[in-house]
Amino acid sequence: MVLSGAEIVLECLKEQGVKTIFGYPGGAMLPLYDALYKYKKDFTHILTSHEQGATHAADGYARASGKVGVCFTTSGPGATNAVTGIATAYMDSIPMVVFTGQVGTSLLGKDSFQEVDITAITIPITKHNYIVRDIKDLSSTIKKAFKIAQSDRPGPVLVDIPKDVLKDTLEFLEETDIVVNTLKEECSIQKLIKAMEWIDAAKQPVIYAGGGVISSNASQELYQFAIKENIPVVNSLMGLGSFPRDHKLSLGMVGMHGLYEANMAVTNSDLVIAIGARFSDRVVGDAKKFAKNARIIHVDIDQAEISKNKDANLWLIGDIKKILTVFIKNAKFKKHDKWGNKIEQWKKKQIKKEVGSFHPQKIIECAYEVVKGDAIVTTEVGQHQMWVAQTWQFQKPRTFLTSGGLGTMGYGLGAAIGAKIANPQKTVLHFAGDGSFRMNLNELATVSKYNLPIITILMNNGTLGMVRQWQTIFYEKRYSETDISNNIDYVSLAKSFGIDGKRATDIDAFKQVLQEAIKEKRPMVIECVIDKDESVYPFVPAGKAIDEMILETKK
Repeated sequence: MVLSGAEIVLECLKEQGVKTIFGYPGGAMLPLYDALYKYKKDFTHILTSHEQGATHAADGYARASGKVGVCFTTSGPGATNAVTGIATAYMDSIPMVVFTGQVGTSLLGKDSFQEVDITAITIPITKHNYIVRDIKDLSSTIKKAFKIAQSDRPGPVLVDIPKDVLKDTLEFLEETDIVVNTLKEECSIQKLIKAMEWIDAAKQPVIYAGGGVISSNASQELYQFAIKENIPVVNSLMGLGSFPRDHKLSLGMVGMHGLYEANMAVTNSDLVIAIGARFSDRVVGDAKKFAKNARIIHVDIDQAEISKNKDANLWLIGDIKKILTVFIKNAKFKKHDKWGNKIEQWKKKQIKKEVGSFHPQKIIECAYEVVKGDAIVTTEVGQHQMWVAQTWQFQKPRTFLTSGGLGTMGYGLGAAIGAKIANPQKTVLHFAGDGSFRMNLNELATVSKYNLPIITILMNNGTLGMVRQWQTIFYEKRYSETDISNNIDYVSLAKSFGIDGKRATDIDAFKQVLQEAIKEKRPMVIECVIDKDESVYPFVPAGKAIDEMILETKK
């Protein structure tokens, strides 16, 4: 059958099983949106308020569902507005395909209206990108894009399509499956045997589990391996939820804001089994002192991550799920009594500052109790993000959506939209600080338009909290441009979008309004007024070893 380029795009999306698209139309994308009008029964299109919001929503949809997120933007500023969202997905290895409109092929390179070389711009922040100059290449390119986005280490792929290619017509034929080059697995029997020998010999082993465990759907295998070997588990920020936090072997998050027992266990280990983790600077601190007396086994799909930030003694390149399955079959239970006793002592030694009844941690604990832990949680970036990571007891994968690698303020609300679309029956809680919230609060219009019962828990301290904390510790309390004007009435702001807004100043009021929002299944913004001088502890100064933790503010 003869189809336009725009219709071919949509037929290809149908073939890929895509049901949901996030986007924002514009001139270069008019042919595609015109075709979408004919395909209304095949797709749900979510019109966001901004292209950055659309990319974050597609990202959140991908993280929460495990499927590829899809986003449409127009050319020029539409495409550049998507750059931050693409970079966010790239840093956290999230599978997305972003379609950008482009000026006609005859206008390329002439500084035409709304022309930008988006493929050149996004080379460093995409797994791969394409500009399709001929309709004959359109179908095969889209199939390659989806293959690449999902295969090996996931990531975003951009497909730039000139307007005339969308308007051209072609006889559309079913094509054979597209083959793309995949990473070669470097996981020999000899290496597996050596890894198991090291694991068996270790007296103080630790599993360091990252986001790759979740990406590879290997959380169950991680659980079985850790239990069978009786090895404690620490998580990176992106790995939270890959191992149940309430299990006795879970030590929580490791790194700059990691828990005391997690950081001490890694520091004193004799074997670190890193699984789907990349030893980022926020985890390792001073790389020379990170697990300095330990052998390191690194299991990952991406060869490029091996010894990039921390030298590995043994590495296994391949599918994490398959490798862990081999580990499980050969695992031997060991008591590790002395090691376990040390860890218990560190847990008891963890200094917990007495906090007020409306401290952010208390707010998070209350929210956890109200939903009984059964929710998808998204965050912005900053102090509230770290409080959530430390406090919320994540039990399952794909329930914690946050910007880890790029640290994107303004990420959480868009991600919450994507998560709710992917999981309409699940409660979605969006934790935000007032600084981050102001960046993309325009997406409240999207929440309102589609009546999405997303609950935003806004921690308002009237400042850029994490920056202020650094200024307190390292810059002698010179608070340069971190305080935010308190002249915004967030309750009225929410109501102006058609969303209910409530203000809570104590834990009982917070609990009541949260229960009300969940019961009535409606969107709400709950503003929690907190002290601007509350800080996140433990805290490891940049460049220090992770056992050199600051545990409280020095008076």
